[in-house]
Amino acid sequence: MKVLVVGNGGREHAIAKKLLESTRIKQVFCVPGNGGTATTQGCQNLSLNIDDFQGIERFVMVNNIGLVIVGPELPLSLGIADYFQQRKMMIFGPTKAGAQIESSKSWAKELMLEAGIPTPKAAVFTDAEAAKAYVLEQGTPIVIKADGLASGKGVTVATTVKMAHSAINTIFRGEFGTDNLRVVVEEFLTGQEVSILALTDGITVEPLLPAQDHKAIGEGDQGANTGGMGAYAPAPIVTPELMERIQEEILEPTLAALQKRKIDYRGVLYAGLMITPDGEPKVLEFNCRFGDPETQAVLSLLETPLEDLVLACCQQRLGEYSIRWKSGASVCVVLASGGYPGSYQKGKVITGIEEAEAKGAEVFHAGTQLKQQQLVSDGGRVLGVTATGETLEQAISKAYAAVDCIQFEGVYCRRDIGRRALGDKN
Repeated sequence: MKVLVVGNGGREHAIAKKLLESTRIKQVFCVPGNGGTATTQGCQNLSLNIDDFQGIERFVMVNNIGLVIVGPELPLSLGIADYFQQRKMMIFGPTKAGAQIESSKSWAKELMLEAGIPTPKAAVFTDAEAAKAYVLEQGTPIVIKADGLASGKGVTVATTVKMAHSAINTIFRGEFGTDNLRVVVEEFLTGQEVSILALTDGITVEPLLPAQDHKAIGEGDQGANTGGMGAYAPAPIVTPELMERIQEEILEPTLAALQKRKIDYRGVLYAGLMITPDGEPKVLEFNCRFGDPETQAVLSLLETPLEDLVLACCQQRLGEYSIRWKSGASVCVVLASGGYPGSYQKGKVITGIEEAEAKGAEVFHAGTQLKQQQLVSDGGRVLGVTATGETLEQAISKAYAAVDCIQFEGVYCRRDIGRRALGDKN
């Protein structure tokens, strides 16, 4: 079977490499891919845009590709799944209606309230002054969110009124797009965040291993939010008992609420949760796709062939599977460009990847490009260095030993990925 993967990040490189572990997968094409997918045996990049549905369709038809897997949220929010389903082509990812669970935080909040899903109290505003008045009324800390897609950067945890008002102004100035002029002002919760990536065929929903992402740029979770600076799995805070509650109180009611709205949701249902100090899981957000960098950590431990699970979701056969996992833990450390998530330079020569992989790690490419047979940086998050071990401590040690082999001008990473699970509360 030949598969086409839409996207160009570390998540897509991880998906492509996982698929290629199977003898059933003949070749993986990536649209547009990156420097890693360009140099992975069995992979080929295509110079198409992720929103060029007609171009992707033509390539799929001409090359007899049996399955399309969509990585990022943007093409899903634009209706790529609807487009391919209408043409009777196999595609993994929810329809445009289902993707609203990520593309509109206010829509998702309404769905959660309707279904009785635990989530922080929030209010939605289309007027900046009304939002600012609400902040004054509620006090700080408080969370300000751009309603639509913002590449993981539309959320501000405001510790002062001035900070909250500034975040509101940023959203209404159109910094996240002129069609994103709506703000969700949400109650601030304390606790630990966890990512639950679940697969669903629209009938059954099955969670993957719980992961913990590290969104802040700085160690100790300080500084601006990013798309994710690293992740590990499984997250020990999610005990089997808590996972059972998440399944019964969050995942199944969400799927039922989607069904009630006549939405046939097939793909990934990703719940970003806060586990409060008293152990209560509350949904901070939903995403309609695999997380990045959680996917790199989670797929490294997956034993069931990925294509089996993806096809089962597309064909509504997920209930036939019991997902199998390798023992141990996995850690992904993101190497970023200096200045990220603000302005940064591209085109920096990357060295040391072979040495890193010789340490037993797997290096997934995110913001890279192959230029004249030389690997250079091409994004804010450049590489995801991922390692597994029988214990989390072993996985962390192996990942950072590999990280230390890689060099490019301005390279930056957090040095505390996974440390909280080992008892470091900072």
